[in-house]
Amino acid sequence: MNAVDGSDHYEKEVEGKSSITGPSPSLLVIVIDTNPHAWALLSRTLPLSKAIANILVFINAHLAINSANQVAVVASHSHRAVWLYPRPPPSSEDVDMEDHASNLDNANKYRPFALIEDFLITSLRNLISTTTELDISSTTTTQMAGALTLALSYINKASLSFSDTSSSSKPATNSLETSDIPTGLQSRILVVSVSGDLAHQYIPIMNTTFAAQRLRIPIDILKLAGDTVFLQQASDATKGIYMQLRNPQGLLQYLMMAFLPDQMSRKHLVAPTQEVVDFRAACFCHRRVVDVGFVCSICLSIFCSPPEGAICLTCSTHLALGDYGAKPAVIPRKKKKKRKLNGTDTGSGRGTPVPGE
Repeated sequence: MNAVDGSDHYEKEVEGKSSITGPSPSLLVIVIDTNPHAWALLSRTLPLSKAIANILVFINAHLAINSANQVAVVASHSHRAVWLYPRPPPSSEDVDMEDHASNLDNANKYRPFALIEDFLITSLRNLISTTTELDISSTTTTQMAGALTLALSYINKASLSFSDTSSSSKPATNSLETSDIPTGLQSRILVVSVSGDLAHQYIPIMNTTFAAQRLRIPIDILKLAGDTVFLQQASDATKGIYMQLRNPQGLLQYLMMAFLPDQMSRKHLVAPTQEVVDFRAACFCHRRVVDVGFVCSICLSIFCSPPEGAICLTCSTHLALGDYGAKPAVIPRKKKKKRKLNGTDTGSGRGTPVPGE
C-alpha cells in the first residue's frame, strides 16, 4: 500500500509558499435603488419584495462560488444612503444583546445565507418604516452618489484589511506566479437602478466614476426602469456591464447569467456591451443635460448659456466669449435703380425680359 500511497500528488512549495493557489476572493458591493416613487410605478410588474428575494438568491450564488467571497449591500434611498449589510456598528459603546436565534435556526437553510437574509430584510424594513411622508414628497430622486461613495469607501477598507492579512500569512514571494493572476481582493460594484434622470448629482457621480476607474473597480448597471445618462458613462468608463431590462420579471435570470461572473471569469466570456453610449453632460448652472454648452478653459465647468458677466461660477475666471451674443452690424443694401421700358418703370432693376430681346 505504501507504493500506492507514496505518490507525487502533493503541493510543491517554493521558498515556503505553495505553488498551487486558489482563485482570488471577490468582493461584491450591491447598491439597491429603493426610491419609493420608482418602485410604486413598478409595483404591478416587479414588487420590491420580489426583487429583494431575487437579489438574495444572487448573493447566495456569489458566496457559494468561493468560500472567501464577500458581499455588502447599500440602499440608495430618497433622502439618504444606508447600509443594509453588513450592519454598521452602533454609535454608542453598548453591545446589542438582541437574540435572532429563533429566526436563524432553520435546518433547511445554510446559516451564513440566513444571517445575510435576516440582516438585510431587517435593515430594509427599518429604512422604510423611518421614511416619513415629508421625505417622500420633498424629492423624487435617489441618493445614488452617496451610495456609490459608501461602496468605494467600504471596498478601500476591505482591500487594505485583506492585503494586511495576506501579507502576514504569506510573506514570501512565489517565483511561479504570473502577473496575469491577481493576488489581491477583486472588487466590483453592482447598481440595481430604477430611478430616472440624476442630472443634479452629475458632479459627485462622475467623481466616484473616476475614482473607480483609477482603482480598476468595474461598475455594473442593471436598469429596471428609467434611463440615466451618467450611469451609462460610469459603466463604460470602468469597463462594467450595462443592461436595461425590457422584462423585469426575469430579474434573477439576468443577474445569474450576466452579473455573476467576476473580472477573471469575464475574460473568458462574451459579456453584453452597449451599442450606443450617451456622453452628454449636465450644466453646472441649472443641472440640465445639454447637447451643446460652454466650457470654462480653466476648471472645465459646463454651462448651458453664458453666465452673467461672463464670469465662471466655479473658479470666477473671466470667460473669453469673443463676439458671442453681439448683434451683427447690418449694412443697408444699395437699391438698384429701376429700368424704364417705353417710359414706364419695370418691376425690377433689371427689367422684365421681353421675347426677342
